[in-house]
Amino acid sequence: MNQAEIVRVQQYLREKFGTEKFILRAGPQEDSSVEVSLGNEFIGVVFKDEDEGEISYDFHMTILEMDLPE
Repeated sequence: MNQAEIVRVQQYLREKFGTEKFILRAGPQEDSSVEVSLGNEFIGVVFKDEDEGEISYDFHMTILEMDLPE
C-alpha cells in the first residue's frame, strides 16, 4: 500500500469507530499490508486485495483467548 492509501484507510477506521487512536504504519517488508495499532497497542493488519480491477482492504485482527475477560 502506498502512503496515500494508508492515510485514506486510517481515516476510514477513525471515522467508522469514532476514535483518532487508530494508527496505520507500513510494516518492515514492502508489500500490500500495513500494521494497525490502537494507541500504542498493535491490534492487527490491513491487507490490500486487487481482484478483477476492484480494490478492497481487509482488516485482520486476532484475539487471543488469554486476552478475553473471564
